[in-house]
Amino acid sequence: MSKTASDPDPRTALATLAAARGDSLAALSAMLGRNAAYLQQYVRRGSPRILGERDRRLLSAYLGVSEAVLGAPPDRVTGFRIPKLDVAASAGPGAQVDGEIVLGTDTLDPTLARKLGLKDRQAAIIRVRGSSMEPGLFDGDHIVVDTADRTPRAKGGVYVIRIDDAVMVKRVALAGGRLVATSDNPAAGPIPQGRITVIGRVVWQMREPR
Repeated sequence: MSKTASDPDPRTALATLAAARGDSLAALSAMLGRNAAYLQQYVRRGSPRILGERDRRLLSAYLGVSEAVLGAPPDRVTGFRIPKLDVAASAGPGAQVDGEIVLGTDTLDPTLARKLGLKDRQAAIIRVRGSSMEPGLFDGDHIVVDTADRTPRAKGGVYVIRIDDAVMVKRVALAGGRLVATSDNPAAGPIPQGRITVIGRVVWQMREPR
């Protein structure tokens, strides 16, 4: 893995995240109960200098990023830190990848991380691409993967897997002594043939608002 990219300025990060989602700064300001120019002034004029804790918390939850991305001081950022990988787990025919590149880190509430059974350096966040796992997972969702859990049971579960060089998210079960991968969407195309390598189990998802 390559080393983590440097974090952008929080104002730049907010503008970029909003644009990527198609949300205007005015709409996000309204979500916060602020006047329409509030976030525009923050981004363009640096006023306020930093976002208030409440505003930062609401925006980070809505945008699906750590508060650190939006300028939280290091001593205010708590939680279980997870690398965010530049790999799309395709809910389709499979994403071809040459390796895993760390985009940065995100955080989960430590209580939630314990509840999910996550261990340090044995978890990752990746993005879902495609529609074959709908309605459980949608294109653009981010999923938390427990990379310590690589042994599907007979009853099955949702896992990130690799078939040759294709990375995908599928429902995987142990049947007749071998792993069998299926899609949740009955309209999905066929799954590539080949040996299934399990990367980890999907234990949490960050849903993109519809």
